[in-house]
Amino acid sequence: MLYLVGLGLGDARDITVKGLEVVRRCSRVYLEAYTSVLTVGKEALEEFYGRKLILADREEVEQEADNILKDADVSDVAFLVVGDPFGATTHSDLILRATSLGIPYRVIHNASILNAVGCCGLQLYKFGETVSIVFWTDTWRPESFFDKVKKNRQNGMHTLCLLDIKVKEQSLENLIKGRKIYEPPRYMTVNQAAQQLLEVIRNQRARGEEPAVTEETLCVGLARVGAEDQQIAAGTLQQMCSVALGGPLHSLVITGGSLHPLEVEMLSLFPVPEASSGPQSTEGPRP
Repeated sequence: MLYLVGLGLGDARDITVKGLEVVRRCSRVYLEAYTSVLTVGKEALEEFYGRKLILADREEVEQEADNILKDADVSDVAFLVVGDPFGATTHSDLILRATSLGIPYRVIHNASILNAVGCCGLQLYKFGETVSIVFWTDTWRPESFFDKVKKNRQNGMHTLCLLDIKVKEQSLENLIKGRKIYEPPRYMTVNQAAQQLLEVIRNQRARGEEPAVTEETLCVGLARVGAEDQQIAAGTLQQMCSVALGGPLHSLVITGGSLHPLEVEMLSLFPVPEASSGPQSTEGPRP
C-alpha cells in the first residue's frame, strides 16, 4: 500500500501517532521536500522516527513517480508531506498514478497552513480563494493572482497568500547547458510579498484602474505557524514591507474589509512591533 502521511507544521513531534506507526513499519519512506519545509531538517526527523528517509525533490516526484511506487503493490511505502498531503496538487497526481497501477493507498491527515492560519484570529469560514505569490524576475512579473484577491475583497472574504519557495532550482544558464548545479534555497518573506503587492497596486493606478487593495489595507503576516517561535503581526500592507518576522516559512493574509468584532479584538493581540525595520533575510534552514 502507498501511504501519504501529513507531518503537520512544526517539528518532528507533530506527526500523528497513526502516522508514526505507519512510518516505522514501511519498507521505504520518502520525504517530499519542495512544496514546504519544517523548522527541523531531515536528520532530526530520522532520529525521531527511527527510520532513514529518502529525500524526494520536485523532479523525483513529478517525473520519476514510478520509482516511488515501485513494489508498493507488495510492500508498504510511505510518502511524507509537510502539512497535509492534499496541500499540493502534485500529491493527487501520485494517488492517480498509484490507482492506475492497482496500488491501494491511504491518507493520514494533519494540520496545514490552510486551517492553522486561524491562529491569527480571522475566522476560517470567511476566507476566500487562496493565492500564491511567486518571486518576480526581470522578465516575469505575473499579476494575475490579484484578480482573485479583488474577487475575495468584493465578497468580504480574506485572502491567504502562500509565498514562494525555491528549493533545488537551476539558473537558466545551467538549465540550458544541462548542468546539475542548483541555486541556494530561497523563501519569500512577508516583506517581499508586500513590496510586490504594492508594485501591482502602482501598476494598476498607472493604467487608470482602481485597485481593490491599497497601502492602508489591513493585512496579517505570519511566520513559522505551528512552531514554538511562531510570529504574527497585523498592520497595514505598507507596514508589512518592514515588519520583522524572522526566518521561513512566511504567509500573508489580506483581510476582506469588514471584520467581525471578535476578529478585530483578536488581531489587536498582534500589533506590528515598533522596532520592525528593514526587509528580512530570505535564507533559512535547508529541508
